[in-house]
Amino acid sequence: MTALLSQTWFIALMSVTLIGAVLAAVHHAEVIAHRTGEPYGTLVLSISVTIIEVSLIISMMLTGHEGSQFIARDAVFATVMIVINGVIGLCIFVGGLTHHEMTFRNEGTNSALAVLTALATFILVMPIVTISTPGPDFTKSQLAFAGIASFALYIAFLFFQTVSHRDYYLPTAEDKKTDINFHALKPSNSKTAISALLLLLSLVTVVGLAELLSPAIERGVEAAGAPKTIVGIAIALLVLLPEGFAAVRAAKANRLQSSLNLALGSALASIGLTIPTVAAIAIFFNLPLSLGISDLNMTLMYLSFFIGALTLAIGRTTLLQGVVHIIIFLEYLFLSLVP
Repeated sequence: MTALLSQTWFIALMSVTLIGAVLAAVHHAEVIAHRTGEPYGTLVLSISVTIIEVSLIISMMLTGHEGSQFIARDAVFATVMIVINGVIGLCIFVGGLTHHEMTFRNEGTNSALAVLTALATFILVMPIVTISTPGPDFTKSQLAFAGIASFALYIAFLFFQTVSHRDYYLPTAEDKKTDINFHALKPSNSKTAISALLLLLSLVTVVGLAELLSPAIERGVEAAGAPKTIVGIAIALLVLLPEGFAAVRAAKANRLQSSLNLALGSALASIGLTIPTVAAIAIFFNLPLSLGISDLNMTLMYLSFFIGALTLAIGRTTLLQGVVHIIIFLEYLFLSLVP
């Protein structure tokens, strides 16, 4: 396998297979979403991808390679930046080109962004400012508390999203009129069950191929002389492909509410599920885990949250807002290469 991974034709074949798996995952996720309705459908894809992402991070941590203590930090931070700026920006931009202006329920998206800001601060910023340990690290007790607090906050958000205020995450009546999927017949239980199994298989394939491609990515990064954090960004991009593709397709079909549910839901699950699990594994196996981000990344993250809050404030978006988010995303990518 090692010899094959050095062959250009094999890397190209895996890349094509990865794209096919992404398309399959998006299709089966949309079948499930159409059967269950919002916001449960988008929740299925977000949590499925996150669970597999957790498995990927833990497997890399347990190998104990150099820099493995930074894998969770790099993956989570990259996910937040890719979602807030890359995915949401592209959704608003693509939708704005076609529909000029799109609407959504700002009550739900603002709540999701508030929870995401709190989670990101707990995990990525607090290790920098605590004084019990030197450097960007938690003590074991701090790590345990941060993991429990993150999980509790994510569960509270799920209850808010799916039970107490579910209507905040449903499309507006005006959007339902133009939503073809909303008026189409729902798939049968058997078709939904088959799609659920095939979705899981597709997601396992995506993450498995991402893990196989990671050595080739690492070699490319080393050959280019780029920082090692680029590896984490590349892996996060690969893992987020199904969600990102599904979100952009929904925005193009004038279903921005679904796009935002999917994008913000994936970022929330990435912290609310990944960090508690990784923290438990790190404490149990006594593995090193460093979560604090640099001042540069902290500045970019809070700029993203501030602009995101302005974008989601009024419940309407235009092309310009998409451009702003995309430019911030490109700034993030450039400064990751040239910090």
